[in-house]
Amino acid sequence: MEKWLEIAQEHDKKDTIQKYRQEFYIGENIYYMDGNSLGLMSRRAEQSALDVLNDWKTLAIEGWTNGERPWFYMSEDIGESMASLINVDRETVLTTNSTTTNIHQTVRTLYQPTESRNKILVDELNFPSDIYAVQAVLDDYGYSDSMLKAKSRDSHTLKTEDIMDLMDESVALILLPAVLYRSGQILDMQKLTKAAHEKGIIIGFDLCHSIGAIPHHLEEWDMDFAVWCTYKHLNGGPGSVAGLYVHPRHHHLGVSLKGWFGNNKESQFDMNHEFDAAADISQYQIGTPHILSMAPLLGSLSLFNEAGMDEIRKKSLNLTDFMLEIFDAEFKDYDIEVVTPRNHDERGGHILIGHKHAAGINAALKAKGVIPDFRAPSYVRIAPVALYNTFEDVYHTMKILKEIMETKEYEDFDNKRGVVA
Repeated sequence: MEKWLEIAQEHDKKDTIQKYRQEFYIGENIYYMDGNSLGLMSRRAEQSALDVLNDWKTLAIEGWTNGERPWFYMSEDIGESMASLINVDRETVLTTNSTTTNIHQTVRTLYQPTESRNKILVDELNFPSDIYAVQAVLDDYGYSDSMLKAKSRDSHTLKTEDIMDLMDESVALILLPAVLYRSGQILDMQKLTKAAHEKGIIIGFDLCHSIGAIPHHLEEWDMDFAVWCTYKHLNGGPGSVAGLYVHPRHHHLGVSLKGWFGNNKESQFDMNHEFDAAADISQYQIGTPHILSMAPLLGSLSLFNEAGMDEIRKKSLNLTDFMLEIFDAEFKDYDIEVVTPRNHDERGGHILIGHKHAAGINAALKAKGVIPDFRAPSYVRIAPVALYNTFEDVYHTMKILKEIMETKEYEDFDNKRGVVA
């Protein structure tokens, strides 16, 4: 394994965004490989949270409109900071709610069923919360049996053509993941969007495992809507407020879930009982914004806008390429399956490996300072994050993993997941 250390150190010398590592709080002797579940805290995120707390302390209610970061406009301001990550106009992107609430809001608003066109196309590999929300919408509209699921041929990935084959005149709306949360496969969002529109279908994507890890061009791709969380690759902190995008051609539609912060800001405090919808994406807000859960994003997003998504993606691919290179050379004897696609166009920001003792392997790694995560039934996700992980981190992770496999140390641990996996 020692030769890989020299290679890692050479890669690190050439790293163009390595300086951002010092912006993050990284524990001693910890190799954090779980940024696709919860990103690390940055000093900028910490400072922006403290700044907002200080505004509350010093300005009290005046913080809504005074200070450097007025709370009244914070959802829109943070949305503007995210616009460059997905390449859309600032008036089409917003920070608000949770991802699941945003699925309810966007799908309930954009789903316009008829007797002949009422199906919603999803996939069998998506995160459960997305499916729960879509099923709830269908139940409420009286079309409980109208969920259509694209099937996987291998239980890990989806074929673009299999999804497209399901697009017919019975489908009203499609919601798919941009990156599959288990395998890390990137779906061809541009091709799928074009195919859906040719059939007159509204299409949107869940970007939870893609935003902050890969570049997006939602406006160019003509995507109808997208939703995402901000606590994974965007490092907004646990429970940080989610984001959403809706193409301006849909802004004339009346939002389904109405609340006073979706009202036109000029008339919001007139307190009329008639809803006066904001003309842009702001109408998708519902209740009072969660200011303290948004505050860290003010700092964390500045790192992405400085580093640039192209550089972040380039390093991310190099990190996972390096990891796969070590896998191929050093792990032939350990019955470990690499599930994630090798093709750059299909690979997100993490690697999924499979083994019958995956939960035990995950626990053994954590005991030795490597932090990945387990996914049922028998998989470990390893996510080296471009902004704060190094190639040497990848080397040490793989070295420790090989030691665990050689000694079968995973047998010392229960092969079952914890309450939070």
